[in-house]
Amino acid sequence: MAETETKHHPEHHDEDVHDANYQAPPEKTIEEIMAADQEDESLRRYKETLLGAAQAEKIIVEPNDPRKVIVKKLALVVEGRPDMELDLTGDLTQLKKQLFVIKEGVQYKVRIDFIVQREIVHGLKYVQKTSRLGVTVVVDKMKHMVGSYPPKKEIQFYLTPAEEAPSGTLSRGTYSVRSVFTDDDKHIHLEWDWTFEIKKDWA
Repeated sequence: MAETETKHHPEHHDEDVHDANYQAPPEKTIEEIMAADQEDESLRRYKETLLGAAQAEKIIVEPNDPRKVIVKKLALVVEGRPDMELDLTGDLTQLKKQLFVIKEGVQYKVRIDFIVQREIVHGLKYVQKTSRLGVTVVVDKMKHMVGSYPPKKEIQFYLTPAEEAPSGTLSRGTYSVRSVFTDDDKHIHLEWDWTFEIKKDWA
């Protein structure tokens, strides 16, 4: 089942996930953020816009889940085709059994749907490492700065820039992916493994 709390995973604190030279600012609550720099009118208005309803009430979408970030879904988005989706709220060990088929050479994007509750989160990142199934060598890495997000009652999402699927006979086959949704404070909000297959056509 999905983890019930955000954990630190020291084994993932390498250059692939976190910048060793980057020092994240200290974590602050919404109350601390709103109380700072009150004399700066433009900054105060900016913070009010950023935080929205979260400045007036503590937004808790799922009371029984203590996490600040709850990752709901991953989707592969290809123009002109239905989104291919992975439900990330259940048994993550079963995800590898759900094989995505991607036509070689197409442009695709990855969308992550998530909820932010309780407090603002800073410097969210999405990291993805892809390996050829059965081979330990990583063939592709992507690392995207997702940004900072306030608590909201609605699901929020991040859409990566377009990537091009590999093409050619040698590129066809099944690939294993390790995805990590993390942040500047080195919290691993969720990590999961999934698979896709590159084929000559969609069928």
